[in-house]
Amino acid sequence: MNRSHALAALQEGPFRWDLLVIGGGATGLGVAVDAAARGLKTALVEQSDFAKGTSSRSTKLIHGGFRYLKQGNLALVRESLRERGLLLRNAPHLVHPLDFVVPCYHWWEAPYYGIGLKLYDWFAGELGLVPSGYLSRTDAVAALPNVNPAGLRGGIRYQDGQFDDARLALALAQTATNLGATVVNYVRLVALLKQDGRACGARVCDVESGREFDLHARVVINAAGPFTDAVRRMDDATAPPIIAASQGVHIVLPREFLGGHTALMVPRTEDGRVLFVIPWQDRVLVGTTDTPVAETPLEPRALATEITFLLEHAAQYLAKAPTKSDILSVTAGLRPLVKLPGANSTAALPRDHVVLVSPGGLVTITGGKWTTYRKMAADAVDRAMVIAGLPEKPCATEALRLAGPSQPSGEAGGSPLSVPSGSSAAPHRLHPGLSVTADDVLHAARHEMARTVEDVLARRSRCLLLDARAARAAAPAVAALLSQELGRDPVWEAEQITRFNELANNHIP
Repeated sequence: MNRSHALAALQEGPFRWDLLVIGGGATGLGVAVDAAARGLKTALVEQSDFAKGTSSRSTKLIHGGFRYLKQGNLALVRESLRERGLLLRNAPHLVHPLDFVVPCYHWWEAPYYGIGLKLYDWFAGELGLVPSGYLSRTDAVAALPNVNPAGLRGGIRYQDGQFDDARLALALAQTATNLGATVVNYVRLVALLKQDGRACGARVCDVESGREFDLHARVVINAAGPFTDAVRRMDDATAPPIIAASQGVHIVLPREFLGGHTALMVPRTEDGRVLFVIPWQDRVLVGTTDTPVAETPLEPRALATEITFLLEHAAQYLAKAPTKSDILSVTAGLRPLVKLPGANSTAALPRDHVVLVSPGGLVTITGGKWTTYRKMAADAVDRAMVIAGLPEKPCATEALRLAGPSQPSGEAGGSPLSVPSGSSAAPHRLHPGLSVTADDVLHAARHEMARTVEDVLARRSRCLLLDARAARAAAPAVAALLSQELGRDPVWEAEQITRFNELANNHIP
């Protein structure tokens, strides 16, 4: 992917696109892939970087949603498990099975959760993974070396999927591009274009140059995630809000706080969430919280109470309890949940998606979760084709393999930029605690549309998430490389370092 070429194609492309997608997260990129796979002339614009928001801040799981069984949302569980199976088939280089153990401390937990997970297995059908089963106390401790042994009776083992969310988003962008779509980051929506009261495109702004231009389209799809309502109000100033944003926070710890290669899952915490303690990229990821928020900033910040919540709950289940000083990085993300009347909390809101069409023909797709992005995209494009009066074409993504890592040296589940330091450390690293190299930075700029230090250290690699302090120390070297590659001046380089330092500081509690 080359941004200059894509931007030129966007401005010099067809007089009228079939579909114009607003938003470059999981949902929008999924829509672009689906539409392009059907042969539609497709353009996508993202105000910041691909997966800048929610889509790079997940729990890194492709899963059915075990807790939705208790909520009675069996349809969502069944749909999610099917999509999990399809992703494991279509992106085996990015998604892989992961063992989980539910530790049981009370006599009723083993039969209760055991039956629930057998139902979980059954719903997966032919796309299921290794069946769940009971573990003795000895086997549970062997699987989870740092589990709290006091009162432990045993556990239930099951499997779900794990992935690198930002890398999967880039794979979707590359897949859409390979299929003929034009996807561009750092192009901001200014206004929707209207003709006879109908949405017929958008005025957009290239953030880097400040130049505005128009994109005409048969139909516009709003896939803006937490910013969905802002786009809807551009279409209709009186449109009622449909998003109830919820903040989810994750903390990252050194690997010894789990010890093995098996994840720990607590089915219910005080706020109604599931707590995960997961091995990921030689670190341990702990999350997540569920805090209702009124604002939807592009860069949300974790609350001190959320960090305390995660540390306290992790301490209940880990023999060696983490403290604030052990945290390598903390990340906050916003879930664009769909409002429902009468819901007592955001944890009680469903993760189903909805497709809405405004009187002006704007198609909005929102809700859902990473696991179901493909189904969300299919439903949105189905509706958009009707609105646009396009000939019916069936969805073609059920068996579509996603693009592989663009770097030959990348390992399953990510690129070499994603791999923390260790026995396989790459030569000429920019920081001894990270594996990112000068070649990695240049590749990200030349082939993955990385435009800023944050793009490289937060999403093309996961350095910011793996160790915020080390990423902050590597920022000057990355800025110098990008400045030379992109033809920037020393002022830009200094600004990039300052901005990234501020961002990294927000990831350090």
